[in-house]
Amino acid sequence: MDTLTFLQHYWWFIISLLGALLVFLLFVQGGQALLYRIGHTDEERNLIVHSLGRKWELTFTTLVTFGGAFFASFPLFYSTSFGGAVYVWMAILLCFVVQAVAYEYRRKPSNVFGKRTYDAFLLINGLLGPLLLGMAVGTLFTGAEFTVDRLNLANAAGGESAVISQWATPWHGLEAAANPRNWGLGLSVMLLSMILACQFLAHDIDDEPIRLRIRSCLRRISGGFVAVFVIWLLCLLTADGWTEDPATGVICAEPHKYLHNLQEMPAVAGLLIAFTLSIDDFVISYFTAGSEVSTLAMQIYAMTRKRISPEVNALSTILFVTVLALLLLAGWNNTAYYPSLTEMQSSLTIRNSSSSEFTLRTMAWVSLFVPFIAAYIAYAWRALTRKPVTRETMRQDDHSY
Repeated sequence: MDTLTFLQHYWWFIISLLGALLVFLLFVQGGQALLYRIGHTDEERNLIVHSLGRKWELTFTTLVTFGGAFFASFPLFYSTSFGGAVYVWMAILLCFVVQAVAYEYRRKPSNVFGKRTYDAFLLINGLLGPLLLGMAVGTLFTGAEFTVDRLNLANAAGGESAVISQWATPWHGLEAAANPRNWGLGLSVMLLSMILACQFLAHDIDDEPIRLRIRSCLRRISGGFVAVFVIWLLCLLTADGWTEDPATGVICAEPHKYLHNLQEMPAVAGLLIAFTLSIDDFVISYFTAGSEVSTLAMQIYAMTRKRISPEVNALSTILFVTVLALLLLAGWNNTAYYPSLTEMQSSLTIRNSSSSEFTLRTMAWVSLFVPFIAAYIAYAWRALTRKPVTRETMRQDDHSY
């Protein structure tokens, strides 16, 4: 493997890592989606929002970092998707804008719109944010309607458009809603964010009525998530994918491409198998086992429910590495990570859409500082969650959301 190829794979791994971190931090959106299901009174809803409000900026910052990393390492994807599927990305951005407004103004004095208006903003962000992000990521597997023509730069002197990438439909990304597989991944991400929210709130809030409702929500949501995600995963593994010939750069269809990727990338396959077996073990055991029976998955859940958080939450870790594995599945092994449904040869791969070797190498040196940034975030996280949130501590906090 030459240096450029290594750097291309390295930066796809970094982007996949950021994507997995983003999905993990969507627990904030999941908690907002469950605001009225878990919180039955104004004080309980204030308690939930106050708990989530200490973390919401992490999700938004990670989303911006994810987009920035894509821009720097694979600029052709950035210009194609962010510039072409503009309606989808503007809708996602709007969802996060109303979230920021809600947290900052929800309990401000002289709030002319009223607290319920901003609660509605949080609910919109909690439901639509993960759904739209999941559907947007789904297009990495199902494809989009665009064309790429690098000769447009050469023809610019003749008065023609100098735009390399062009969208082929007037819907600019909204056509992705017509594909059921995109809905499947979108719903999976939305339900996953709710599961993560239940884990976080059960640990961060010391309130028995809220904790009992969290347990009830987790029962219902877990079963729905497993059903939707397993169906989506089976559809993915049986679907055709597009592969690139590394020698010629020609892209062609390959039956069961993602299944072949799993066979050729055993580490990624192991991550997905571990996730499927762990979730399946928990759901089946939870509903069928008697009171005297306990499995590892049930024990982890019990620890979370009792607010005894292990140093490394196994379930959250498995969810994190599963998202990482799916994103690696989309881009590695000569796979077209953004298939063009309009013109196959316009499909984007990590080889034909990356920055120059100089840019990737320079950014690789910069990425060495990432562990230090992650350590600081971990320290700040631990400091904010050292003590659980109670009704009394919320009343005493000078900056309550």
